[in-house]
Amino acid sequence: MSHLRRTLEPVPERVDVRLVSIAAEHIRRAGAKRVTVVGIAEEAGMTHANVYRYFPSKEALIDAVVADALKPVEQMMADIAGAPDPADDKLERLTLALAHAYRDLAEKERAIFELYAGIAAENRSVARRHRGRVFMFVERVVDEGAGIGIFRLRDREVTMSFLGDIFFRFSHPSAILLDLGRPRELMEQRFSVLIGVALRTLVSGFV
Repeated sequence: MSHLRRTLEPVPERVDVRLVSIAAEHIRRAGAKRVTVVGIAEEAGMTHANVYRYFPSKEALIDAVVADALKPVEQMMADIAGAPDPADDKLERLTLALAHAYRDLAEKERAIFELYAGIAAENRSVARRHRGRVFMFVERVVDEGAGIGIFRLRDREVTMSFLGDIFFRFSHPSAILLDLGRPRELMEQRFSVLIGVALRTLVSGFV
């Protein structure tokens, strides 16, 4: 019976996870500039010196908030990239879903998405890692399509650069923020046209 009680006891929340959650809520309420490590520490019931045991600076804690907000986007892309669909359908779905997920995040978590846009503009490591993971899934699908003959690639490196350039307009966080005032359906329709051009280019082996 004592063993059963031990297995049923809730697992305590990790301190770093709790700090990220508290920091995210403070950002939502007051904005990143007004968030302080002291305020986060007080809500967590610890000293600010103890917070620095988990995050060496306020910037590191904010980066962790942004990374946590982007995790569902990365998981969504991993699920699509690993699906059994044909590579051309999957590439279209993958890129549209990315733009859709960013738009959702920008609308529902505006303050945190604006932080991501700023971090991306500064090319901080959290943005580079996220960008690398996102494009890794695109590359995986393109390589899958090339492997079975759906896509014809003259030069793989040129092809990947082409895709990065063509998708930049509808997936870069700064562009997402600029387009928030425009109807979602219009932007997705425009992006869908662009994806169609990219797919025809890959199928024809133009790049």
